[in-house]
Amino acid sequence: MKLSEPYSANTSFDGELSIAGITASGLAAEFGTPLFVIDEDDFFNRALAWKQALTEEFGTEAGTVYYAGKAFLNKEVVRWINAVGIGLDACSGGELAVASSVDFPADRIELHGNNKSEVEIENAIKAGVGTIVMDSFHEIERVARIAAEQKKIQKVFLRITSGVEAHTHEFISTAHEDQKFGFSIASGAAWKAIEATIAHPSLNLAGIHSHIGSQIFINDGFEAAAARLIELLAKYHEHFDMQLPELDLGGGYGIAYLPGESALVPREVLGAIATVVKRECAKFGLRVPKISIEPGRHIVGPTTTTLYEVGTTKSVELDGGDSRRYISIDGGMSDNIRPSLYGARYTALLANRLSDSATVDSRIVGKHCETGDIVIREIDLPGDIKPGDLLAVPATGAYGRSMASNYNHIPRPAVVAVKDGVARLITRRESISDLLSLDI
Repeated sequence: MKLSEPYSANTSFDGELSIAGITASGLAAEFGTPLFVIDEDDFFNRALAWKQALTEEFGTEAGTVYYAGKAFLNKEVVRWINAVGIGLDACSGGELAVASSVDFPADRIELHGNNKSEVEIENAIKAGVGTIVMDSFHEIERVARIAAEQKKIQKVFLRITSGVEAHTHEFISTAHEDQKFGFSIASGAAWKAIEATIAHPSLNLAGIHSHIGSQIFINDGFEAAAARLIELLAKYHEHFDMQLPELDLGGGYGIAYLPGESALVPREVLGAIATVVKRECAKFGLRVPKISIEPGRHIVGPTTTTLYEVGTTKSVELDGGDSRRYISIDGGMSDNIRPSLYGARYTALLANRLSDSATVDSRIVGKHCETGDIVIREIDLPGDIKPGDLLAVPATGAYGRSMASNYNHIPRPAVVAVKDGVARLITRRESISDLLSLDI
């Protein structure tokens, strides 16, 4: 099996995996395992692809590509997105702090969250955050009051529940009220939120926002949501005789995790969205608004590979006389909770050598004190995998390190950026001292 992502990944004649010209065994020897290895050029190329596609489809009416920081964020990644010239979608005071620590332009930050604290709102407005996406009637009042106290007019969006929900390979177009995010169009809450917002002189309602799901592989959901949101823009235009200038269609664009899967392509996604947006705007006599999007997983997910060292193996007899090989690695649910949390699926390969051994039914498990600590439930791997071998799990850049924990008091892994044969640490490995430092 060949590792297909990131683009610089190659396997030599002797079975050694390399990324950006650096071998897996060399990376493990220098930085230890588990280790997140991110291909810097791949990150830049993916971010640029979204930026270019947005500009090509919408021209002067293009809004902003906001990198969704929840996927993975540290100081170096913020520097990268600044260099690319895109924005940052932040959803907490901590993510804002990372951005401000490296002087990321605050006017290119969009602040999300369904329960922003007063301190987070105060700090965001004080810093000059470009847009705050409001999510509840309490928050409308809160942001308006704090902006007035700071004698500022804050640009805001309203997060709208369009009635379109999409996940993985399918979407449902109906009313979805039972969720914590947004103001529903179907229930009338969206319109009431618009009226409540424009009643505050300290708020500048510049547009609306929608996010329909995650890991989506078809364009239909995005198109259906765009049509419903433009209908809401048309109602606003008809009622107030003016047009909201911006529309943020969120993210959720799917990537490939397993062999045979394919990812959405930025030009195809935005081409399909542009067709619907332009058609619907023409239908209602509207100008095309500034369209923004929020790809996070699609930018960082495929760029990153996690390296693990095998610690133990054992064979377990199954019903019917079959057996399964359990391969225990030095990480697990503390560095990739997605398989345990919601059944996410990954693939893996032997990364440090070639094996001629026949493959066997295997299960890759972590070192945590949980039966459910399974990284890959079913995979065929060489039967001679042994302690000390390295396994590589691709496409771990999104929601791996960012959702990592210290369960069982295990330090969180390091993150290394690789480029042109050079590896450099961008997030150091936690130490036992770090774990003890918060205890009184």
